[in-house]
Amino acid sequence: MNWEEACAAPSLLNLPYKIELNEWGTIMMSPVSLQHSYYAKEIGILLEEFLEGGFSLLEAAVETTKGTRVPDVAWFTREHWQKNKGNFAASTAPMICVEVLSPSNAWGEMEEKKALFFAAGAEEVWVCVPDGKMRFFTTNGEIKKSEIAPGFPLEIILD
Repeated sequence: MNWEEACAAPSLLNLPYKIELNEWGTIMMSPVSLQHSYYAKEIGILLEEFLEGGFSLLEAAVETTKGTRVPDVAWFTREHWQKNKGNFAASTAPMICVEVLSPSNAWGEMEEKKALFFAAGAEEVWVCVPDGKMRFFTTNGEIKKSEIAPGFPLEIILD
């Protein structure tokens, strides 16, 4: 199955969780909690406060060397959007891909996703851990704060 077929499949519409496709076209499911959704929403809002020239999207599909992966939040520049807006999935990764780590995720999963997003063209990959603390990565490894959005908070606090 490819991403366009997955998006058109009636049985996959309106699911209460996100799906991704692995390199063999097999569906992988990721149920999320309300806290997970809250963090993703807040990160998207904050990205739009701290950056200009683009916008954030929640669960925007990205083609990788191991199938279609869906970061919880992505920062699209307007130029990147123009190149991808007619696609079912972005052919290259947005500038920033953000994952919200769920208690059920192993860190190894995040390491693989980071590598896939970087290989697809992301400049930074961020991970929000379950307590709301943010971790920022470039292809050179972990950094203390984002180089693209240096004022971005180091922690997301739930109301």
